[in-house]
Amino acid sequence: MSELSPPGSKRKILRAENVTKRYGRYVALNEVSLDVHEGEVVAIIGPSGSGKSTLIRCMHQLESIEGGAIYLNDELLGFRRQGNQLLALNAKAVARQRRELGMVFQQFVLFPHMTVAENIMEGPVHVLGDSAADARKLAEHLLDRVGLAQKMDAYPPQLSGGQQQRVAIARALAMRPKVLLFDEPTSALDPELVGEVLNVVTDLAKAGKTMVVVTHEIGFAREAAHRVVFMEHGRIVEEGEARSTLANPRTERLRTFLSRVM
Repeated sequence: MSELSPPGSKRKILRAENVTKRYGRYVALNEVSLDVHEGEVVAIIGPSGSGKSTLIRCMHQLESIEGGAIYLNDELLGFRRQGNQLLALNAKAVARQRRELGMVFQQFVLFPHMTVAENIMEGPVHVLGDSAADARKLAEHLLDRVGLAQKMDAYPPQLSGGQQQRVAIARALAMRPKVLLFDEPTSALDPELVGEVLNVVTDLAKAGKTMVVVTHEIGFAREAAHRVVFMEHGRIVEEGEARSTLANPRTERLRTFLSRVM
């Protein structure tokens, strides 16, 4: 695998500042701060329950936050300032912001009654206002990009899990997001199908797409990410350049974690 190029920009595109999220008394995120630069791929790793998925779900506004703030291109997400107060945005404003952040889930959540092309066209036509013809051309291009050009008119139940996840990635790309968020995109797949999805994500990384990827695939994080973030108990324990951090962790906790999962 060829070496990943450095991110194309030092401009911060996505920022989490002291983000706190609770479920009752349970603190899922404890004042987490993280910057993501334009063109950068950040892999988030850690044990189950560490807050990895909660963090990107908060970034996508699928979960509300109790403290701190999240910004996309310096725009505050989920709230507006009125004097010294933060007021929650209405659903329409949140939906507008959410379009800028593509999300790929563990499960594929494709519409089974629609063809692969129709699944990809749905958002561009009904949300972005693209014509059906333009949306179909985009679907063709994206399916070719993820290696499924021949599946335009197939239905999701006719596809393998790996193929469905690649369609889900194409669908997220069709919305032209500024950042792509992945929540363990291979966790629901049979082991033999993991590689085909990781190859697509790696190709996107090489193409300079800004991405935040929650993953348990340490080899993928080492090869396809610029930076790795290790979380535990709702906090960031260690972060740094992916290859050097995974090869020589600074903290004993990350060394122990890697020894158990690799």
